[in-house]
Amino acid sequence: MPNSNAKLHSNHRGGREASRRELVSRSLQSAQHCLENQDFGTAYAHYLLVLNLAPELKTTVKETFQFTLFKWAEELDSLARIQDLFNCYEQALELYPNDEVICNSMGEHLFRMGFRDEAAGYFHKAVKLNPDFADAKENFYRVANWLVERWHFIMLNDAKRNLTYLRAIENAVRSGSESVLDIGTGTGILSMFAKKAGASFVYACELSKTMYELARDVVAANNMEREIKLLHLKSLDIEIPKHIPERVSLVVTETVDAGLFGEGIVESLIHAWEHLLLQPK
Repeated sequence: MPNSNAKLHSNHRGGREASRRELVSRSLQSAQHCLENQDFGTAYAHYLLVLNLAPELKTTVKETFQFTLFKWAEELDSLARIQDLFNCYEQALELYPNDEVICNSMGEHLFRMGFRDEAAGYFHKAVKLNPDFADAKENFYRVANWLVERWHFIMLNDAKRNLTYLRAIENAVRSGSESVLDIGTGTGILSMFAKKAGASFVYACELSKTMYELARDVVAANNMEREIKLLHLKSLDIEIPKHIPERVSLVVTETVDAGLFGEGIVESLIHAWEHLLLQPK
């Protein structure tokens, strides 16, 4: 009797496997037929079924699935079915989470719709996955030019300004500020100043996805990724102890807006800050 039950179970399992293979085969044929008739939506649905039933075919059908996805996304975009378009890309990225081509395509759609910060995140991921992917690199640099204001580059190359911040931070850390929060970290320069000054704990928050990813790269390039905790958050959303373990003893920031008067007023504020913070005791 036990042998009979085992045989019955084996036959049942074999029957299910044969049914699965038959369904996968028919779905692949149907998908190909739909592609020939330019019915990209139905073809996409068939490929989703195939990949969910037979994940072992991911490599085999990858290029055809990408082509189908992109064609169907173009149709959805032209019909203004934006949510359906995003749903398709989310499904595709669940199946191929590390596919740089799909990430780049998703970024292109987001960029055209005006979601530049989100687009930059997908372009950045695509470049990370494949540093030689020329289209993704070009797209990332293009969107970065939209998101990173020109004055930011000038500020980063202002040696006098940066030295002022460095000295002020060093003075504060030497005076006993062991934990530091950098609000609006940008490239992470003030966080790195704090760590180099000897702060035991350094946290940095940045709302912009593009600048957050850039800060991660800069901090990693300076071998400080384990010493500076970067948060993709608005400062008002930081919670203790969820994001940082306790209140910090020093807050640093360069979020002073001088859009009305120009950067000159910020320079004056910095010099006044230097005067107040760097007085000998």
